Order: sequence, then C-alpha cells, then structure tokens
Amino acid sequence: MTDKNTELVPEEGWHCLHLFYRAEYGQWQLLSREEQNSAKTNLSSLVQEVRAMECTQLLTLAMVTPKADIGFMLITPDLHNANRIEKRLSLSLGGDVLTPVYSYLSLTEESEYITTEEEYIGSLESSIRKDPKKLNEALTTFRERINHYRQERVYPTLPDWPVVCFYNMSKRRGEQRNWYALPYDERCQLMKGHATVGREFAGKVKQLITGSTGLDDYEWGVTLFGEHPDDLKDVVYTMRYDEASAIYAEFGPFYTGIVGAIDELVGELGIG
Repeated sequence: MTDKNTELVPEEGWHCLHLFYRAEYGQWQLLSREEQNSAKTNLSSLVQEVRAMECTQLLTLAMVTPKADIGFMLITPDLHNANRIEKRLSLSLGGDVLTPVYSYLSLTEESEYITTEEEYIGSLESSIRKDPKKLNEALTTFRERINHYRQERVYPTLPDWPVVCFYNMSKRRGEQRNWYALPYDERCQLMKGHATVGREFAGKVKQLITGSTGLDDYEWGVTLFGEHPDDLKDVVYTMRYDEASAIYAEFGPFYTGIVGAIDELVGELGIG
C-alpha cells in the first residue's frame, strides 16, 4: 500500500486545478454574525497559507456569469496537496455555503509540437547557415528563447492580469475528421500555423495550456489572461478560423472571472 505521506509529484510539471463554486445565500444567512466573521477569516487565512506553500500559486476570481459566483485557479506540485486544498476551500465558509459547480484537473506540460533546432536552422537564410559565427549566435538566441518558453509552459508564473478565461478542449476523433489519424508532420504544421495566429495577440493575451488526457473529460485546459475582456474574445474568435481549430477542435464550457483579493470577492458576493 502506498504511504499516504508519499508525495504524488509528476516527473515534469505541476498540477493545475480550476475550481468554481456557487454561493448559497440562504445557508449563509443561517450563520450568526460571529460565525460569518469566523468563516471569512478562515477563508482569507487559508488563501494566505496556500500562497505561502512552496511552488504553489492560487488565483481568486469573482465569476461574472450565473454559472458560478467564485473561482480558484491552483497550481501546485503535489496531487495530495491539491486534493487537501480543494477540500479545505470547499468547506472554508461553512459546510453548505459553497457548492461546487465545475472543476477541472490538468498538468502543466511542454508542447508536443515545439520547433527543433534542425527545423530552426532550415528556416534561416543561407548566408547565416554558412557563416559559423552567425549561425552560432542565432542558435544561442534560439536556445534561450526555447528554454524560456519551456520554463513558462512547464513551471509557469501566473501573470497578474485582471481578466481570466478558462475552457477545455479536445481534438476530434470522428470518422471523417480524426486529428490522431494525421501524420505527425501534418499535425505539427497545423499547430505551428495555429501558434502564428496566437502570436498576433502578444502583449494583449497570455495563454497557459495544460494537459488533461487521462485526468479529466477533455484533453487540454486553456487559461487565457488579459488586461481587457475584448482581447480574450478576439483571440478565441480569430483562432477558431485557423484550420487546427475550425476542423479539428471541440470546446467545453467557458468560465470568465475577475482577479481580486479574497476579502473583496467575498464582499461582492453579498455575504461580506
């Protein structure tokens, strides 16, 4: 039997957990003023405790549609830790005050379709490829960029941007359109074209793609961060015309929230 104290940490990457709750106002009103104040203090203290944990990040979100009232995005290495935090968040305001309405588990991961050095060299001008000094300089820059990209995909630092949108997606495996029946080179080319479209929104939208095959209902979770809500709308709309999405992508529900301090979010719920 596995020791319960044994960490469940991936060989590479961190666990990512999206949690969305509805606030039960009737249950909250059954609590005394003293119990309400204690509950709010408990939640605030829990958020601070989680954020102090090693390699752990927690965003608190005010959800802006009736799908949910409050949301959390958690990144942490140990699956045991993620499980404990989820249970404590669910009970933080009292046993029946927060009702889970949606959750999603995934792992940060490196893209399968990352550009190789051979592909990069092949894309360079002939004059650079034939000049050892220029080639070495170009490769040094390329390696630094790729290492930074890998680090941000596998061990990301969540941006401090005010609007967050989460959705999940899979690639089609139907009889007529089957992504996994395509040769790797064709899939790679389609995804590079997809990435090119996404780069048009650099500086406006930051994206974190996490893998969930075998962990949850879809194959990836996608979290978009933006300074302005319309930028998130525009990037999703634009990329849906890309072939990789238009022909092969299937999307789950979208959840959009506003990042804020937990005390302010609880106040906005009308239970502050």
